[in-house]
Amino acid sequence: MYRTIADIKGAIQSGTSAISIVEESLSRIESKKELNAFVEVFSSSAIATAKSVDEKIKEGTAGKLAGVILGIKDNICYQGHKVSAASKILNNFESLFTATVLQKLLDEDAIIIGRLNCDEFAMGSANETSYYGPVKNNINTNYVPGGSSGGSAVAVSAGMCTVSLGSDTGGSVRQPASWTNVFGLKPSYGRLSRYGLIAYGSSFDQIGIFANTIEDIKYVFELSQGKDPLDSTSLSDPCISFENNKPLRVGFLTEYMNHQGLDKEIKEKVEVLQAELGKDIEVKDFSFPYLEHLVPTYYVLSTAEASSNLSRFDGVHYGYRSNESKGVEETYKNSRSEGFGKEVKRRIMTGTFVLSHGYYEAYYTKAQKVRRLAKIATDKIFENVDVLITPTTASTAFETGSVSDPLQMYLQDIFTVHANITGHPAISVPFGTHSNGMPFGLQIMSPCNEEAKLLYYAELLKNYF
Repeated sequence: MYRTIADIKGAIQSGTSAISIVEESLSRIESKKELNAFVEVFSSSAIATAKSVDEKIKEGTAGKLAGVILGIKDNICYQGHKVSAASKILNNFESLFTATVLQKLLDEDAIIIGRLNCDEFAMGSANETSYYGPVKNNINTNYVPGGSSGGSAVAVSAGMCTVSLGSDTGGSVRQPASWTNVFGLKPSYGRLSRYGLIAYGSSFDQIGIFANTIEDIKYVFELSQGKDPLDSTSLSDPCISFENNKPLRVGFLTEYMNHQGLDKEIKEKVEVLQAELGKDIEVKDFSFPYLEHLVPTYYVLSTAEASSNLSRFDGVHYGYRSNESKGVEETYKNSRSEGFGKEVKRRIMTGTFVLSHGYYEAYYTKAQKVRRLAKIATDKIFENVDVLITPTTASTAFETGSVSDPLQMYLQDIFTVHANITGHPAISVPFGTHSNGMPFGLQIMSPCNEEAKLLYYAELLKNYF
């Protein structure tokens, strides 16, 4: 089993073929199909790509990711392959182009092994809303893997692919990374192109990376970042470099550590880390008074954007169309009613409501003001510390089907939505194992466009736990 890019490179250098690496991956995927991590396995195209990579290796022209097995969330477009955002409304739709981030990795000879299961249109925190059924946590199959990128997290954690891509709108990379014991990076907003990512909330969405090591996160991030003329929101400035000879400074947020929903064991372990860090590093506590407002702000703004973004899925242009409809209006109504799942319809209706006449100022405008205040407050904290440290999640994974209240499900994102609202980069790193046997992660957040600093601290902090 090849769990890291270094493993793959070592195998290739010792004479192992890319085809044999792909075949091993396919065999492992088949042996773990009960996890339901994959919506579709690209067996034929992966083997064809591997043959091409083997030729390049012989000629000495292979890219930096030659032989690396990559899985992609089912909302990232790959030309000539199906993409559905795990929704009935896009069932059997084939992409006409490839996402920019994915193309950059293909150009380095990464081998795409398949599309990974997720919550429908990336809306969920447990990977239970997929049209293709829920994903099971590979550590304990009675538990959820987290969402919405649960398939991407499980595929890496269970060794079915070396690295994977997901998307993070409110924590959808970091939360499942925390619950499956892998690393999950959400870059700064705009750091990775969103071209080819099926939109949920356009001012929040960001493609993210799952891997088993910090080195692999850093490697894939460096290869996939950069300005994209096809995405006007992508950043043109290079990442700010970090001089690691500076005094090290970390911050903790009081409201996070004292939150009533924070699991006692997770809190105690973070407090131990804080005390240990204080022996070597400057540690500061900060108040962040907007914590309780973050989840409501996120769901007002993200659902508003979702109601707009998902209006294109109407049963007329492409995707699922109801067979029982007569006339255009009935086609729209029936196709959307039958094609979208319950959670997606709930968020579309919520978003339409907060944008409607008479409620726009009361909800949408106020949420934008809170978002601005949160950004200003977070940037002010970063004037005094290099990174902020919080638990990634308030608890470990829960049992499948045990959370049915939508509000309780939304609160699963309480510690992760912060970085999406403010646009800061954040990473979840494996931190510990609970007495219930399930893992949990530590979240590190840095100033915008300072992923170099973020990844340096992520590597450094491993020495303390």
